[in-house]
Amino acid sequence: MLDANLKSQLTGYLGRLTRPIELVAHLDTSETASEMRALLADIASCSEQVHVSETSDASTRSPSFAVRSVGEDARVAFAGMPLGHEFTSLVLALLQVGGYPPKVDAALIEQIKNIPGEYNFETYVSLSCHNCPDVVQALNLLAVLNPGIRHTMIDGGAFQAEVEAREIMSVPSVFLNGAPFGSGRMTLQEIVAKLDTGSAQRRAAELSARDPYDVLIVGGGPAGSAAAIYAARKGIRTGVAAERFGGQVLDTMGIENFISVRQTEGPKLASALEEHVKEYGVDIMNLERAEALIPGELIEVRMQSGASLKARSIVLATGARWREMNVPGEAQYRNKGVAYCPHCDGPLFKGKPVAVIGGGNSGVEAAIDLAGVVSHVTLLEFASTLRADAVLVAKLKSLPNVGIITDAQSTEVLGDGERVTALAYTDRTDGSAHQIPLAGIFVQIGLVPNTDWLKGTVKLSPRGEIEVDSRGETSVPGVYAAGDCTTVPYKQIVIAVGEGAKAALGAFDHLIRSPVPQAAAA
Repeated sequence: MLDANLKSQLTGYLGRLTRPIELVAHLDTSETASEMRALLADIASCSEQVHVSETSDASTRSPSFAVRSVGEDARVAFAGMPLGHEFTSLVLALLQVGGYPPKVDAALIEQIKNIPGEYNFETYVSLSCHNCPDVVQALNLLAVLNPGIRHTMIDGGAFQAEVEAREIMSVPSVFLNGAPFGSGRMTLQEIVAKLDTGSAQRRAAELSARDPYDVLIVGGGPAGSAAAIYAARKGIRTGVAAERFGGQVLDTMGIENFISVRQTEGPKLASALEEHVKEYGVDIMNLERAEALIPGELIEVRMQSGASLKARSIVLATGARWREMNVPGEAQYRNKGVAYCPHCDGPLFKGKPVAVIGGGNSGVEAAIDLAGVVSHVTLLEFASTLRADAVLVAKLKSLPNVGIITDAQSTEVLGDGERVTALAYTDRTDGSAHQIPLAGIFVQIGLVPNTDWLKGTVKLSPRGEIEVDSRGETSVPGVYAAGDCTTVPYKQIVIAVGEGAKAALGAFDHLIRSPVPQAAAA
């Protein structure tokens, strides 16, 4: 099952185990079960601390296996083969159940251990989803640390009947004690905050009591990360407040144009950015969404959590989000057929017809990707021609199960109350109305800057982008901006990084030319 190189690496990892662990398998006669038996045997061959047993239990999914410390109840389980992106989740579960300490803040670990109650989590994933492992690994860690918590990763492709019965149309989808808990990317901190309901209020009070920063960066994507590093290297007090560190990069699968990095994935790059920022002692405040900017001698940023942060200068790096169609039915059927990530949710539509909205590079790439999974892809483009690169368009047109409709204005998402059944559109050339029967709609029509909260404070372009000068300064003195939320053209990671560095240098220049406010000096 595992090749020699992978077994060699796994042997090295499992050498870190401090106590014996047992893999308890529930297997049937399926081909997947045979593969699972071989996988577990390979894992056990890599360490004398790992033992495998098989048991029969009619109430347990099959094929599946649990990971437990010898003599303890099993609290971490995998239903289906944890391969692809989930192999890392398996390795981490083996290490953590086996006593290897997680790389998590000690205060957060203590908070997890003290969560009262009984929680049974189930997470449905697709093995090609790059968001799923973060959720699986977070919930596995909760189960390792707290004896009242259990978690099972479920490969939706292996348990299709459950996916249909629970009407799961996006991954990761998390159920708690049999009821929906959440869907999409969630961090460990987000999950803990939902369980420990009093933590948000305590956190807001603690943040509000912090001393003012010299530079406060709002946003933790590539631009915010670069700004934080460049500011901290100047030896000034630097903070980052981010809704989710990594930003839009976390939703990007393949990155092949970040100079000096030949190929990487968004989550890997986001993790590397965060680690780099942490090396400089930057105060990172995650899960904080800004809702108001208040100019003054000390500039204040108010958060939705109730926290209030102050700084002598600000760098706005709030990035952008997927643009929506804004048609009837889109919101109603989001995650019930309307999706925005073909890599994550594509496998859930295996053998079914879908549509892709958008004829730029993102849309065409999504259609090409989906064509290998679904029965048929219809790509709809508002303009009269596709806007993607010629090589991508040629590839798309070569695929036998793809249809292309141009001059198409999407008008409504149709469904049966539970899931998407069709897409309505108007032919812009003659005004005729049409419907396409389908199971899923993947929206790929660009980005919208995350600047709604800044209206009336800093000057925005007609498209909602923050207007900046050549140094990244906005219309408000002491407030700078960088990245996809600004008027700087070409929304690229490498450009955001450069703009973030420039904005931080601009903010530093502003600081050295400005008197220190009495409140900050005190």
